[in-house]
Amino acid sequence: MEDNTTINQMPRIGDQAPDFTASTTTGPLKLSEYNKDNWVILFSHPADFTPVCTTEMSAFAVDQQFFDERNTKLLGLSIDSIHSHLAWVNNVKEKTGVYFQFPIIADLDMKVSQLYGMLHDKESSTAAVRAVFFIDPKGTIRLMMYYPLNVGRNMEEIKRALIALQTADECNCALPINWTPGEKAIVPPPKTLAEMDERIKNTEYEMVDFYLAKKDI
Repeated sequence: MEDNTTINQMPRIGDQAPDFTASTTTGPLKLSEYNKDNWVILFSHPADFTPVCTTEMSAFAVDQQFFDERNTKLLGLSIDSIHSHLAWVNNVKEKTGVYFQFPIIADLDMKVSQLYGMLHDKESSTAAVRAVFFIDPKGTIRLMMYYPLNVGRNMEEIKRALIALQTADECNCALPINWTPGEKAIVPPPKTLAEMDERIKNTEYEMVDFYLAKKDI
């Protein structure tokens, strides 16, 4: 029996973000150029003119300054036309005063959705799930989130995750569960006996044991 199942390979953390050129609400966009020298958060929504999507896109727009201050560009996507996007953006602006100034990809041919594993057949074969990709200035995928069609994303967690990724890069450290700015970071564990002995003697760290030490950042 012939198997006609289509497998959409998802990018993985650490992969180079698949490049593409797409039509958006701000004009043609090539990801590798848009991503140059800054972070990008690429996020999909199932459809324009739907309630949960409107709340999510509005939240991104309201927090635009937060992302600007952290050298991060926003990039939305759904399997809708440019005309639908423009009408929706205008409708939300008229009704709520919130303006989606970031580009939104019109992915009618589903090429980008398939490239990023946003189509999950058990949810929908024609609407993208609520995916979020954090892409660093080197074009590397650093974090991914996937939500089903009926559950909206947590904007506070998206913002926390971005700060955490950038902080971990800056301090060359790891961050513990529920970490928020101002809290201590985890020092990478020692890899040799000499490093372990040095760690045990160190009085600057908050030590649980030699393998679990925290420091101020």
